[in-house]
This record gives sequence, structure tokens and C-alpha cells, in this order.
Amino acid sequence: MDTSASDAVLARLMRLHPKKIDLSLGRMERLLEHLGRPQDKLPPVIHIAGTNGKGSTTATLRAIAEAAGHRVHVYTSPHLVRFAERIRVAGKLISEDALTELLEECEEANGEEPITFFEVTTAAAILAFARTPADLCILEVGLGGRLDATNVVDKPAAVGITPVSMDHEQFLGDTLADIAFEKAGIIKEGVPTVVGPQMGEAMKAIQGVCEEKGVQPKLFERDWQSAIKPRGDGFSYSDWQSELELPMPTLVGEHQVTNAGMAIALVHAQTAVKIPDAAIRAGLGWVRWPARLQEIKNSPLNAMLPDGHDLWLDGGHNPAAGQVIRTFLSEVDPVEREIILILGMLGNKDAKGYLKPLSGIVNRVIAVPIPGEPGAAEPSFLAGAATDAGINGLVAKDVASALKMTGEKAQDERPPFVLIGGSLYLAGQVLREAGILPT
Repeated sequence: MDTSASDAVLARLMRLHPKKIDLSLGRMERLLEHLGRPQDKLPPVIHIAGTNGKGSTTATLRAIAEAAGHRVHVYTSPHLVRFAERIRVAGKLISEDALTELLEECEEANGEEPITFFEVTTAAAILAFARTPADLCILEVGLGGRLDATNVVDKPAAVGITPVSMDHEQFLGDTLADIAFEKAGIIKEGVPTVVGPQMGEAMKAIQGVCEEKGVQPKLFERDWQSAIKPRGDGFSYSDWQSELELPMPTLVGEHQVTNAGMAIALVHAQTAVKIPDAAIRAGLGWVRWPARLQEIKNSPLNAMLPDGHDLWLDGGHNPAAGQVIRTFLSEVDPVEREIILILGMLGNKDAKGYLKPLSGIVNRVIAVPIPGEPGAAEPSFLAGAATDAGINGLVAKDVASALKMTGEKAQDERPPFVLIGGSLYLAGQVLREAGILPT
């Protein structure tokens, strides 16, 4: 797909970006007024915020709704390889021509007024969704919730708050309670609300917002449960409406059982569209979400590694992601396999918190830069953070060099198990190099 036309419009819009990220709904509301308030013309909306799992929950919810025969709009961020991945119109990624036309329309409506990149592209997505018939619209929050550009729908069909952890402190607050309060800002009076597993401080803040709005939330463990069966051959789900025995989601990792449960709870909480339990089972069987514990096979990157290797990719970038990866890697036999983490991160992420859970699991960290990202952490810093965590830390000039280094050091009797992780930006570049385009 030739993206040069939309890329040119996006580059022009970037010059209107305020000098700092100033979370506010004012600019977004002004632009939407000029566009004829398309947010009032959307199909029923399910709005999802949180720190961890909101993308996987969104993908699972979409799969279930589509398995029920519904046309579904989906807005997510960030993209991995091309911008169009963010906007799925009635089940298909937006075309390049349509994206360019919508961006130009938003650019003209905005004039020379300050606007953030995320605000104007969110407006373009809402415009696309308002003009194409669909049964459901899923909006994933970009940053926070209360003042996020997606928080312009007066009465969604349901809202969900996935697990909240420390992230984006420079914008959302220094404490878990502050961050949870911002995420909970999408909760609306009279709107069904589903809350995923939370730490105590976060749960207290979310429940405080619910009380203020007069909402009785559906809470994890109290109102809905989702747990792997003892033999690991599926999971059990129960809530105020159903008890289900289900196959494991196609998304990899124990945490995906919780994310799947979150999606099912949202299905049952909303009343805008009918979704039978049979569609839940079907949707779990084909849900896809790139760069979330995604296995890479038969690519040019695999050719750099010896026979018997495994190569995986994950875009998680905070301490909670480190815990998820620890659980995933703990299934790998450390005697028969050497576990290598190729790591690239942005400088504002908690590298030490991400690496701490991996101590005693990962044999070696090879730190790499993220090309084209001025805010990327220096590989030497990441290697040092690995050493501080008790993991052998090395540096390579790029992912290809790290893979070649891994191949050269590999022992025939102990093939490497390689995970590339730490950043969605890095993950996008890896998918591009692997020749894998999200669809």
C-alpha cells in the first residue's frame, strides 16, 4: 500500500501540534463542532481504557461481535507498520484514499488552530465511523481517559477499565490513584461499566468515580470471574448472566484469559446488540492482535538464527508487561533452551521495573536502539539495567545484529528461544523487516 499521500497530510498536521502534550478536550470538541458533531452519529459505542490489556480486550471483543454477524468499527493506537491499522471501518482497515480524504477534510475544518496529532486523527476516525453503517463501534483510549480525545461520546453502550498500572506519569499523575482516576474518566452516568483486576489503590479510585456517577460497576472476582482450568485445556467464565466453559484464546499467555473475560463481561453488560454465547466461543478461536506475544516464523529474521530456534515478538513496555513475559517464558525449559531478550525501549519507560521480573529467567539481554525514535533509551543504559537486574547485558547496533550475535553464540544442543520486546515502536519495525503486515 502506497501511504505517501496520507503521510504528507499527517506531516503537515504535525506542525500544528502544541509545543507540549496538553491533555484537553477543548480542541477536540471545537474541531468536531466544525465537522458537524459526527460523534452523535456513531453506532453504539463500547469505550475501553486502562494500562494493560485494553488492546487485547478490544481485539477479542471485535472478534466476538463479528462472529455474531455484526459490522464493527474499531479505533486503536498506536499502529505498528502503517497508520491505517488504527482505523477499522466495518471490519476492514481504512483504505489509503479514504484516509487521505478524511485527514484533508479535518485539516481544512481545523484551519491553523493548534491540534495534537492524536486529536485530529481521532476526529478523522470518528468521521469515517459516522459515515459508514455498522452495528457497533469500539473505541480504545489513547492516553488516560478523562481528557483523552476519544472521550467525546455522551452515552456509550458500555465502558471498560482494564488493569491500571504506573505509566505515562508525566501526563496522568505520580500515584496509581491519580492514574486510575484519569482512566476512570470515561465512566458515564447510567452507562454499564466493567472493571478488570486492579490493585487496591487503583480500585478505590475507580470505585470513587463510579459512586460519583451513580454507577454500579461489574467488578472482577465479585461480579465476573475468568480462570484457567486446572489441566490448562481451556478456561471457565462466569458472571451475573452466564457460566461458560471455553477453549483457550488464540492470543498467547495466561493473562489473555483475563482479557477474554473482560471482553465477555462487556458483551454481557451492553444491551445495544445481541451477541449469543455461541459467538463468544467462535470469536475466541480466531482473534488476532499483532505484537502481543506473536510468534514469528518463516521470515528473513528467522534465517539469521540456527535450526531449532523460536522467535517471538511482544510490544509490552512496563513492569506489568515484564510480569506477563516472565509467566510466558517460565514455560520454556531452561536446560534445553537458552532464553535471549532483544530489548529496545523508549527512554521514559521503566526499564528496571520491566527487567526485574525476568531475573533468573532470561539468560542474556541484547539491547538495541529504535531507529527514528529520538526518545529511545540508549542501548548502553538498557544493558546496564539488565546487569543491575542480574542478567548478562550486551549491546548491538540493531535487531539484525542482535540476531546474528545470538546465532553465533548458540550451542547446537541448546537452541535459542528469542523474544524481541520492550516497545511497540520497535515491534512495528520488526514486523516490517519480517515482511509481516497487520491486516
